This record gives sequence, C-alpha cells and structure tokens, in this order.
Amino acid sequence: MKIGNIELGNRPLFLAPMEDVTDPSFRFICKTFGADMVYTEFISSDGLIRDAGKSVEKLKINDAERPVGIQIYGHLVDTMVEAAKIAASAKPDLIDINFGCPVKKIANRGAGSGMMREPEKMVEITRRTVEAVDIPVTVKTRLGWDENSLIICELAEKLQDAGAAALTIHGRTRNQLYKGEADWTLIGKVKSDSKIKIPVIGNGDIDSPEKAKAQFDAHGVDAIMIGRATFGRPWIFKNVRHFLDTNELLPEPDVNERVRIARLHFEKSVEVKGERVGVMEMRRHLSCYFKNLPDFKETRLKLVTENSPQKVLELLDYIEKRWGIH
Repeated sequence: MKIGNIELGNRPLFLAPMEDVTDPSFRFICKTFGADMVYTEFISSDGLIRDAGKSVEKLKINDAERPVGIQIYGHLVDTMVEAAKIAASAKPDLIDINFGCPVKKIANRGAGSGMMREPEKMVEITRRTVEAVDIPVTVKTRLGWDENSLIICELAEKLQDAGAAALTIHGRTRNQLYKGEADWTLIGKVKSDSKIKIPVIGNGDIDSPEKAKAQFDAHGVDAIMIGRATFGRPWIFKNVRHFLDTNELLPEPDVNERVRIARLHFEKSVEVKGERVGVMEMRRHLSCYFKNLPDFKETRLKLVTENSPQKVLELLDYIEKRWGIH
C-alpha cells in the first residue's frame, strides 16, 4: 500500500491521532512495536494561525517517527489552508484533515465531524489544502452526522476527486460518539466501489489481532487504524502483525515486561517534555499499563498523583517486585 510516494507495505497498521495521547513519547513507543504510520494529536488551525504555544508545540516530530502525519482541524477554509502550510513547514510525511472528531465543543462549531453537515465545505477544504501543500493530504471522517445521513459512500468519491491521497473512515456517525459497535459494512462498501482508487483505512473497535484480521479479510481495507485499544497496550501492533503473518497469537506481556515498557515510555516523556510536564502527561498512560492487577488501587493512586520522576521510577520497581515474576 502507498499513500502518495509513501510505501507502507502490505496491510499496514496505523496509530490513530488522539488528543492528549499521541504525543512524541507515545508515538515513539508505538513505533518500537511496529506501528507503520503514526499521527500527531489533532491541532487547531486557529491555534496555528495565532501561533498559540500548545498548538505549535504539537508540530514537533522527529525522523524516528517516520512516516508521520500532522493532523489539523477547523471549520474555516482559509484558516485551514494557512494552517496546512504551517504544518507542512514542520516536514511531516503527510497532512491529515480531521473531519471525524465527535467532541461537542468541536463538532458544534462545525469542525471535526461537525463538517458532516456541510459536505461541500469538506470537499472545498480538502481541495484547497491539496493545492496549498506539496505533500500528500489525507482525510479522516465518519459515516455521517447521524443514521439518517449516512453520506460516506458519495462523499468518498468527492473527497478523492478533490485530491485526497487516502481516506480513513471511522465506522460510526457523529451522534454515536464512541457508543455501540462500529459498523464496518459501509467502510467495506466504499472500499469495494470501483470508482475509489485511493487507499481506504478502516477504524473502529479494533482491540485484538483477531478483530483486525477479520476486518481485513471481510472488507478488504488497505490498512487498519487502531485508537483506544493502544492505551496501555502499545504492543498491540506487534501482536496484530504477528497474527496477520502467522495466524498465531502472541501472549500478552507479563508484569515484568509491562514495567519495562512503561519505564521506557516514561523516560522518553520526561526527555521530550521535561520533568514537570513529562510526569504529568504520563499519568493517563501509567495506570493503563497495569489494568486488572489485584489489590492495585492504592498503588494506582500513587502513580497518578506522584510528581517526582524518581518516585515514579521507584513505584515501577515496586510494581515489578510485588506483582512480577521472580
């Protein structure tokens, strides 16, 4: 599979762009486990235009992450075009347009999946962005605004004609948010449309190697994007790849291995963001690495409140000693 000139191999696995999750340290960890494509957190076009610190900070990428995409969102055509130019100056491998975020404060002002109510504007933003930058522009979106407006099949062709180099489809409507089950049938319908020549990437509810293989086999998508199932499980990319290649399931990492991974992730976060921010932003990840451990509540509370990097590392050592294999 290729996006523009980016060679991604057969049945590649993508890390979904997620706010407050896919920062440089998490992208690094997912890459080490075989994610074929990673993305930044989504970035506000307004923030980039205003040179807002938080938005500009999210543009930071490094060569170890490649191929890496920068994802932007917004609802104004000219602002999105200018933001794409700024993002392109950071030298990503592609620009991705977020037409899929269902969060109320974003969708209700017409950005993210709010764009599903203005499909012609989606097409215009895509076309203008493609014209403005010299790297591939891709689009991530949903099936429609609600079950009465499932527009993805006709929209996909229009986005392709506007120059989108690939299309990622989350198998839910905006109104579903993340509730219920993702519906992959319409994703498969887009992929099987003979008019669609660009890669189609499926997204939604992939949380195991078996589900990934089933959706590849059933719907013929070019790639699969994994989101929430990566929380505390960046090794899911390795496990899915192994299953796709061998039809054999790898065991989940034991506590000792999870401590090793969490420590590596934590140290990378502190290296990239400094001690204070690095510790704070790892809290959402650390407890996820150790879900379902018995009698873990007290230790979990310490993990998500500790401010000292050294104390966090000591807690990880304690977890290994108490719950690990010796």
